[in-house]
Amino acid sequence: MASKVFFCGIGSKTAEDNKGSKIVRLLESAGGKSVRKGDLTAIKLHFGESGCDSFIRPIFVRKAADWVKKQGGKPFLTDTGTLYTGSRKNAVDHLVTALEHGFGYEVTGAPLIIADGLRGNDFVEIPVKGEIFSSVKIASDVVASDGMVVLSHFKGHVMGGFGGAVKNLAMGCAPAQGKKDQHSARMSVDRERCIGCGRCYRSCSTKAVSMGDHKASIDVELCIGCGECLTVCPASAISLDWRTDLPLFQRRMAEYALGAVTGRKRPTVYLNFVVDITPQCDCVPWSDDRVIGDVGFLSSTDPVALDKACLDLINSRAGRDVFSDLYPRIDHMEQLRYGEAMGLGSLEYSLEEV
Repeated sequence: MASKVFFCGIGSKTAEDNKGSKIVRLLESAGGKSVRKGDLTAIKLHFGESGCDSFIRPIFVRKAADWVKKQGGKPFLTDTGTLYTGSRKNAVDHLVTALEHGFGYEVTGAPLIIADGLRGNDFVEIPVKGEIFSSVKIASDVVASDGMVVLSHFKGHVMGGFGGAVKNLAMGCAPAQGKKDQHSARMSVDRERCIGCGRCYRSCSTKAVSMGDHKASIDVELCIGCGECLTVCPASAISLDWRTDLPLFQRRMAEYALGAVTGRKRPTVYLNFVVDITPQCDCVPWSDDRVIGDVGFLSSTDPVALDKACLDLINSRAGRDVFSDLYPRIDHMEQLRYGEAMGLGSLEYSLEEV
């Protein structure tokens, strides 16, 4: 059975049709039964790494928080700590980053909670019937919430090809240990291409990278596969087994995404922002040029159908497979095919413009 996906294009010519109004219409269309009076409702989003500016704008998040309040719910903004080093490694740094990026209560109308605790150790083991995991680690405050609204910035990703609602559930609802579970790849260095800049060495949270003879090398026993070195290398000297590692990475993500919504009493509503579509995710401390112009906003209660609709709209607009062109060695559809097989959602959808 096809899932419903709702769409608002980017164009606006009246005050009644501005972006904030579109966001509210999409939440009303998809999320009618997702929030009830008194619900402690998690608004799951990404606050952006320090130095990044392509994250979802806080004034748009305010629209989601106000919508939850209108339904009688009590919204809070949330995310989890990172696996790699950076400005969101622990809850204190994470909250500071969120506030510096404009996500304070005075703008968004909702308090901030880092869902996996001060140091990322607060999580619950959720049973899943996966081919890889029998249980997954999900942040405690995500599990404890009565409902969830998932706001995702749709963009490229160096290991997944793209990142949307499925990745936001999988990585974003997992603590660092859960993120480590999902990152199966191990990196290696082409020493002939390595220029000895040391960026990989400085970015590695587990000290798996060493510098000898002005060249980098990676200890696979210490490597946790987070891919941070892959994103910062200016010489493209770091690689992995693209055929084996990345399909497994995507399947692990799908199982974790399923765990994030398993057992929920309320439907989860998803809203994807298909704007500021950058080559890499908002975890990197910069924002590259956009790969295509803004498309619009989409909502659904099915994360698989939603991400598939976003891909189709982008590719239709561009006249090509944008993310395959960006990352030709990644089959980015694997996360959605496997998600459908796991029961996370459907690749079949009907698109309704609202």
